[in-house]
Amino acid sequence: MTKKPFRLTPYQVQFLLVVGFVTVGCALYVRYLAIEFSQVALACDAGLQTLVCKSRSVSTVLFKNSVFGIVALVVATLNLMRPSIVLLTVGLIAAGLGIVLYNVVLSGLAIGLLILGFARPAPATA
Repeated sequence: MTKKPFRLTPYQVQFLLVVGFVTVGCALYVRYLAIEFSQVALACDAGLQTLVCKSRSVSTVLFKNSVFGIVALVVATLNLMRPSIVLLTVGLIAAGLGIVLYNVVLSGLAIGLLILGFARPAPATA
């Protein structure tokens, strides 16, 4: 009994495109309008308690400890061993956040592994 190769349906591709764009958009918002924007940074450092300041502090702690890159790399490795749409989605989210939020090396490696997850032997032809 041969195993079917992992292939995405068009609906899954569209879903992954939407998830990828939303993830990168949110990460860009947090990076450029919460972390690097000096007025917001000064207000949050002065003690302002808003959702933007909370997301700024959480994302700062996560990227300083390379959480985005490590999660993306672990999930991409799992996806390489046993491909599934769930692992691909989680890996795409973690890698997208990692690329934008300063975990470029590990997240770039994870994206390479996610792409390798599609490299399967071609079906034998008779």
